[in-house]
Order: sequence, then C-alpha cells, then structure tokens
Amino acid sequence: MTMYMGVGATVLHGTVTEFDDRAGTGTVTADDGTTYPFHCIEIADGTRTIEEGSRVTFERLARFGGYQAAAIRH
Repeated sequence: MTMYMGVGATVLHGTVTEFDDRAGTGTVTADDGTTYPFHCIEIADGTRTIEEGSRVTFERLARFGGYQAAAIRH
C-alpha cells in the first residue's frame, strides 16, 4: 500500500533522467540536483511509461530507508 504525504505535501519540480520500460523503473532529478528513484505505478495519469527528458512535478515519499518520487505528473 502506497501512502502519500497528502495535503500540504511539498511539490517538487524536475526532469526524468532515466526510465527503463522493461523494468518500469526510473529516476527523476529535482531542480536542486537531488535524484529520486521511482516505479511506473507512481505516474499519476495511470500510464506505465514516461519519456526521458520529460519535465515533471512530484512529491517526495519516504520509503525503504530513503526517498522516492511519487505522484509524478507531466
């Protein structure tokens, strides 16, 4: 079960810097240079793929001892 920060969550801006269609995983590099991994289920519009180089907004989600990109919108 994915839990989002919800109301008041910090929305970050960045660019998809990697995406592997076969694995469904990738990374988003925030405008401050921080890189966050993500899984395709975090793409908010329900698609399961996203182009590298896409500008996105996302939330930072604490998971597995680190942070991941969640609720990714382009």
